[in-house]
Amino acid sequence: MMNGKSSNREEREFELTSRDFDRLKRIVGEQTGIVLTDGKRNMMYGRLARRLRALNIDSFSSYIQLIESDEEELVNFINSITTNLTAFFRENHHFEYLRDTVLPQLLINNQSRRKIRIWSAGCSTGEEPYSLAMTVKAFFEDHPGWDVKILATDIDTNVIAQAASGVYTKERIDGLDENLIKCWFLKGKGEKNGMVKVRRELQELINFKPLNLLKPWPMKGPFDLIFCRNVVIYFDKPTKIKLFDNYADKLISKGHLFIGHSETLFKISERFDSLGGTIYQKKN
Repeated sequence: MMNGKSSNREEREFELTSRDFDRLKRIVGEQTGIVLTDGKRNMMYGRLARRLRALNIDSFSSYIQLIESDEEELVNFINSITTNLTAFFRENHHFEYLRDTVLPQLLINNQSRRKIRIWSAGCSTGEEPYSLAMTVKAFFEDHPGWDVKILATDIDTNVIAQAASGVYTKERIDGLDENLIKCWFLKGKGEKNGMVKVRRELQELINFKPLNLLKPWPMKGPFDLIFCRNVVIYFDKPTKIKLFDNYADKLISKGHLFIGHSETLFKISERFDSLGGTIYQKKN
């Protein structure tokens, strides 16, 4: 497939030449910081072929001309390429550490202002910020009067819209503790059978916003903790260095950063101490 030819070529509607593939990879890199390897060629074809059909475009070169001149289709292109894989309470040890260690510390440190700010960067379809909201709600049941808000951002405008709706298929909550399901989810009936919706009390904690991490960040901060998990795995090293430096700038002193299980700050940032389990704390 690396030369744009295949024994299955007759089964494909469009030819993805090496030149077009390289141009698409370059655009992805410039817009998102994601470095796509040649092994992502079939993935890119499958996702973009749908766009070509929908737009009645007959070649990838014509599509490239479109995304280079049309801001709206550039957004659709980014939405098509970015990968969204998530689950409620994914890497659950992070939420346990938040509940058992971080929130009790903030209860003491922020006592005078009684305010906590959390950022879920790369929130995908919302399972992560809703898991954060459930954790926060449970903890502050015994500590009323606190102002806790969660900012949830993602580059993909489609998943932001889905996350903000709070509606999921019932399969998405399979495996969750039954008490959590009863407490925080409404089950659909009739034509909504097989669907669930998170309760409004959780949605009210979260502000969903589209954000490209490589573009200017409009929020002022500072944040007490940031979740940025499984977001930077495709970024090149210079982009990672800049990104984590920006995260450090947005965190309070001793603020916590949670990253994905396959990620590390080793040789990326000297501004954090590792606490183990891909949990980091900003240095003074």
